Amino acid sequence: MVFLTLIIGLALIPTLTLFVEVLAAIVPRHEPASDGGVAPGTVAVVIPAHNESAGIIPTLRDIVPQLREHDRLIVVADNCNDDTAAVAAAQGAQVLVRSEPDKRGKGYAMAWAVGHMADNPPDFVLFVDADCRLQSDFVTGALNHSSQHARPVQALYLMTGPEPPRDNQRVAEFAWRLKNWVRPLGLTFLRRPVQLMGTGMMFPWSVIKSAPLASGNIVEDLKLGLDLAISGSPAYFLPSVRVTSEFAATESGAETQRQRWVQGHLAMIASYVPRLLAAALVNGNVDLLALALDLLVPPLSLLVMIAGGALLVAAAFALLTGELLPAALAFLNLVLLAVSIVLAWSRFGRDVLPGRQILSAIGQVPQRLRLLRRLARGGASEWVRTDRQKPE
Repeated sequence: MVFLTLIIGLALIPTLTLFVEVLAAIVPRHEPASDGGVAPGTVAVVIPAHNESAGIIPTLRDIVPQLREHDRLIVVADNCNDDTAAVAAAQGAQVLVRSEPDKRGKGYAMAWAVGHMADNPPDFVLFVDADCRLQSDFVTGALNHSSQHARPVQALYLMTGPEPPRDNQRVAEFAWRLKNWVRPLGLTFLRRPVQLMGTGMMFPWSVIKSAPLASGNIVEDLKLGLDLAISGSPAYFLPSVRVTSEFAATESGAETQRQRWVQGHLAMIASYVPRLLAAALVNGNVDLLALALDLLVPPLSLLVMIAGGALLVAAAFALLTGELLPAALAFLNLVLLAVSIVLAWSRFGRDVLPGRQILSAIGQVPQRLRLLRRLARGGASEWVRTDRQKPE
């Protein structure tokens, strides 16, 4: 009984973390009004691009009007076999062609750009994916926030499903909002840093020039944010400026995308949670403790399966032994998780996930179980371009 109680008690930690983050996110607040000014400093917008000629033009057209006289737009055509470089150059970008097939990954492309700028560095570097759309004041908003805090800034990054949306896409869009909007908003209210999300990331040059970028890790953005936090430069959240992109258009593409995220997140939990906790305890650093707890929260579908499975096991144990404590803890876990999801949905998810379709998430459990079986056999190991082209 002691062992089972301990395991279920540990399973409560990510649920409690989620619950606190959601409660903090829904607290009413007043955003300070902008003074309309622009912080001093030059910006280099860097776009790592691997075979993105079909989708990069809208991204470039969003960025170019936002650049000031001494700002730069750099596209890294990374191991491309299409005309990404020519398309980007035609839109006015400076193009860096990189051809190192044995070192593929967005991290390597980012490091290539930073190395190229070392002799004439900008004051700030903004990384944007090649298939994103940016609001019209994005660069200015990110610059002002990063300049004010002298820290990396992560803008609000949301994903949408291709039209017409399928039920599983609606659930995925809500889960993404929960991870990239609700939880970071809660951490911001608690005055804690957040994880990096891969695009819409602004860095002071003093921080990014020596950051450990050159990595083939499949969640290089998450790794980068944790490394910077440990070194003393955690990222702060900026919900007032937004960048968006689309989920994969095909079911196979969506499954590959999902597998990469889950696999990478679980690997980061195993490798970074002990480091973050150790550093937090040694240095008395509450920010690192908050990031460790936040990292412990797995993808929503996996968290639901863990809570449901724990309750089934604990209920069976209670029937066999009469011991109720594990079942009570497991039931509390499931209730807190359900309350967290409902609160987050009621404030942030009604427009993407109608209430009548919430139960459709249950039908996705077998699909998630298949995903876990594939992960157990070994999954993605390198940067793979997401298929966002609609099937014909």
